[in-house]
Amino acid sequence: MSDLESVITTIDLAAEKIYRRYTQVETANHRKVLEAFREVRVSSHHLQGSTGYGYDDDGRDALDQVYARVFGTEAALVRGQITCGTHAIALCLYGILKPGDVLLSVQGRPYDTLEKVIGMREGGEGSLLGMGVRYQQVDLLPNGEFDWANIEKALQQPVKMVLLQRSCGYSTRPSLDLTGMARLCRFIKERRPEAIIFVDNCYGEFVEASEPTEIGADIVAGSLIKNPGGGLAPTGGYVAGRKNLVKLAADRLTAPGIGAGVGPTLCWQRLFFQGLYLAPHMVMEAVRGAIWGALLFRELGFEVFPAPDALRTDIIQAVVLGSAERLQAFCRGVQKASPVDSHVTPVPSPLPGYGHPVIMAAGTFVQGASLEFTADAPLREPYVAYFQGGLSLNHTKIGLVEAAREVLQVR
Repeated sequence: MSDLESVITTIDLAAEKIYRRYTQVETANHRKVLEAFREVRVSSHHLQGSTGYGYDDDGRDALDQVYARVFGTEAALVRGQITCGTHAIALCLYGILKPGDVLLSVQGRPYDTLEKVIGMREGGEGSLLGMGVRYQQVDLLPNGEFDWANIEKALQQPVKMVLLQRSCGYSTRPSLDLTGMARLCRFIKERRPEAIIFVDNCYGEFVEASEPTEIGADIVAGSLIKNPGGGLAPTGGYVAGRKNLVKLAADRLTAPGIGAGVGPTLCWQRLFFQGLYLAPHMVMEAVRGAIWGALLFRELGFEVFPAPDALRTDIIQAVVLGSAERLQAFCRGVQKASPVDSHVTPVPSPLPGYGHPVIMAAGTFVQGASLEFTADAPLREPYVAYFQGGLSLNHTKIGLVEAAREVLQVR
């Protein structure tokens, strides 16, 4: 038995003990989704698509209602015309914020692709800052905790929106779990009740038994080719929250006066419904894969975030590899074990919205679908590989072992 095989035998037993704590979460979320389908009375005719303008699309309206119930909100907007998570987030930012409004981030810099949306990096023509929105930022403390004193100071002036990011993004800071988010929401609303709390929910849906809009957030947004699409959605995104805020996002997606009333669902309507139905289970497969991978790479001597037994609030697992060569080797291994394009070697390259070259291992059935097993990272110190997804725990394990073999060959 090789050293790597010996490690695998050891961590399988350790992983099983950690998996158990998520069984109730998966059951609760599956029940919630199923009840939403039943309450809306989803029927076979809702699964058919529409073309052209998509007027009077009952299936599209029913899907919006199902999402609203699942997220515990007044309204939701679920559309294939939303191209990605950043697009869904931008709909909310541009739809709600007006010149002179203040957007406040209390977790430091947001995810890379939002920097040009806000106007924090050059080349962000048409950014929020360019249209007169003011941006303020409170960094996390060195230990990763909120800087409560400076958040309170920032809230002493009028703030239109507070932007929260649930996942860690391309960083090793802790992801924002719902217990911490609930405390933060209370803190904000006690000092600035009119402030809109908006959560970038990407990678977080169904990892915990509640969603941010059930514990104090006003509006959330995310991508259907991540968690809520269940591995079946071929495209799309969603917004869920207060009715007036969702309307503003819908007006931004189409046009004022048209809003959510148009948008053909083409051939993807059944996939959206069925993907959401499967999502609680598929997300937990991804969580199990993240736990297993954290155990594996920690055993191999690498620093991992979060720790294997830490509370999970998203599907992302970070492995600090320490060199560009090991990072690229990790991604080669993931790609080599993929069902699609396994023969392709991923290389770093510029990507729209990112400030550094990014390497992506994504041999997926849906391009860029990060609920399928994928890994990616910007090529910058300390050279951290971020892997996520995995519709099958067995496939994730196979891919991670291949990644480990590639990494261990790098001196």
